[in-house]
Amino acid sequence: MAIHFFTEDTKFKLPQKLTRKRWLKEIAQGEGSEIFELNYIFCSDEYLHQINVDYLNHDTLTDIITFDNSDEEGIIEGDVFISIDRVFENAKTHQCSDEDELSRVISHGLYHLLGYKDKKKDEAALMRSKEAMAIELFQKINVPRGTGNEKQ
Repeated sequence: MAIHFFTEDTKFKLPQKLTRKRWLKEIAQGEGSEIFELNYIFCSDEYLHQINVDYLNHDTLTDIITFDNSDEEGIIEGDVFISIDRVFENAKTHQCSDEDELSRVISHGLYHLLGYKDKKKDEAALMRSKEAMAIELFQKINVPRGTGNEKQ
């Protein structure tokens, strides 16, 4: 299992990388899948916009683009590009913490690689439900040590 975090055209540094890796692995395993190679690339609006134009022919800003490179069902392999500018803007718009919005978008990319879609209303509702569960899971496994609330 290899999960990598990169940045392009941003100074953003992902906090808690090891916890994030464990969290992503738990999400995949909970869906009956295994991560083989998963790359998250955190970037600027401009960088992701150019990818959107070049590869998807969409001239719009977006928070995430996921490329599925998987060959075998149940084995996850892909690249997830995330505009950190959009993440922080979305957090303000939706009145949630930056950390929760970051967790939502990171999990959103993995759920796409797990086969979940979000174009139709019912698909989007299921995706939102999965994202909410993922945020709760991250909060649960990210309890600071010494609080008395650690997992046993």
